[in-house]
Amino acid sequence: MKKLAIVDYGMGNLRSVQKAFEFIGAEPLITSKIEEIKNSDAIVLPGVGAFPDAMKNLSELGLDKVMLDEARKGKPFMGICLGMQLLFEESEEVRTTKGLGLIEGKVKRLQVDLKIPQIGWNNLNISKPCAVLKDTKKNEYVYFVHSYYADLKKEDNLNAYCNYGVKVPAVVSSGNIFGLQFHPEKSGDVGIKMLKNFWELIK
Repeated sequence: MKKLAIVDYGMGNLRSVQKAFEFIGAEPLITSKIEEIKNSDAIVLPGVGAFPDAMKNLSELGLDKVMLDEARKGKPFMGICLGMQLLFEESEEVRTTKGLGLIEGKVKRLQVDLKIPQIGWNNLNISKPCAVLKDTKKNEYVYFVHSYYADLKKEDNLNAYCNYGVKVPAVVSSGNIFGLQFHPEKSGDVGIKMLKNFWELIK
């Protein structure tokens, strides 16, 4: 069985993500151990909370460096919700904080005449196919909870977006790196299919 590491840095709904992967037949390991992440075949970085706290925790545990090393080797890597935002170069949440820098762009606060955070279902507009979106139809609905969004430097990294006063990147990718702004584990069959597509990359 291939090894899937769910990175534990003290923030995030790790168990629900683990259960979703177990549902599709994977045996994901929740871990904060560097060697276990190195020995995995794919990495998932979930997250709920504030960007600066997340980066501080990752840095203190030495997890930022190992994830960067493994991602740059070509290992499949997925960030979910805050985990997606951490893939970017920096965020303005609370204070300007550097991210992992795996995808070019900056995380900005939603400045819209709509309720913030965006909580609930919104439809996906697919702009560019990628492995995670395989068999995903146009306008499928997924579940969001967020107050910040990624401002991409390169449109080429955008695979799907939703409209919430502004164009909000919902699925982004760069080679072996994937980011989902929504919660696939809370998005019913559509989200499960995306997790299965990611698992298929190593299965």
